[in-house]
Amino acid sequence: MITSKANRQNSNYILIAQDDFSARQWQLSGRTAKSVIGLAAVLTVAALFFTADLASKFIYKNHLHEIQSHYETLTGTVVSLQAQLRNLNQQVGTIEARDEAVRTYADLPAIDSDVRQLGIGGVHLNQTPTIGTVDHQLDRTVADIEVDLATLSRKVRMELASYSTIYDKMVQDSEKMVSIPSIRPMEGGYMTSGFGYRKDPFDGKIRFHYGQDISARSGTPVYAPADGVVMEARYRGGFGKVIKVNHGHGYVTHFGHLNEFNVNKGQTIKRGELIGTVGNTGRSTGPHLHYEVHYYNTPQNPLDYFFSGYLN
Repeated sequence: MITSKANRQNSNYILIAQDDFSARQWQLSGRTAKSVIGLAAVLTVAALFFTADLASKFIYKNHLHEIQSHYETLTGTVVSLQAQLRNLNQQVGTIEARDEAVRTYADLPAIDSDVRQLGIGGVHLNQTPTIGTVDHQLDRTVADIEVDLATLSRKVRMELASYSTIYDKMVQDSEKMVSIPSIRPMEGGYMTSGFGYRKDPFDGKIRFHYGQDISARSGTPVYAPADGVVMEARYRGGFGKVIKVNHGHGYVTHFGHLNEFNVNKGQTIKRGELIGTVGNTGRSTGPHLHYEVHYYNTPQNPLDYFFSGYLN
């Protein structure tokens, strides 16, 4: 056993290298061979370690470069969105100012400032992210932009609702305008007995006169002061021949003491259309037109409705 062990310890190793022209050999003791093998293994491991480290650093740098490039692109997009939001907010501000003016014109109450500011907040859009900014800062900026977009969307919806209200009011007003008795029912003539208390020309008693008398020659044309539908065209007691027109929106007009009718009951008429002529029918002291304006069954002073003077 001892001899065998000694033999192994004293064994030699021969390395032979041969090519086409020569052969070389090296003789190594067992201890030397082991040392060489161990050194080779250490060098191999060291080479692998440094190679892996270099590869990791290369991959990391490439990945970092990609992240920075992506971050720079994303940052540019965020800045662009912020600029667009600023522009849109300015435009909405202009729209709000015009909205106030139009609402005033349409005789609508202004939108309360607290209502306009309800829910308005978010980022002030005065910070520009840079590549050196940490990720959570960009996430927060994007979140703020989302808040601003929601706020802007709400403001736009409010303006659309406001303009819808204004539009409906303007349509209603435009329809109402053609229904308001706004012109004199005849050209020329003389204003005689007006709206209010007066002495009755027949018995001398004080009575309320619900219309405006306009003296004129018999046969003088009488025109519709607004669009409407003829409710009556008949003889009616002391008013003689009478035309009654429903203009809608609460307005009704009466025309008394006429000489003749140019319309029939149920007929649709337009402002300025000939409806009859001045006469002296009924309880009358001379040819004239008795003209009344009623608003929701309440008599009005006709002079308050001569907006445009004569026909135009």
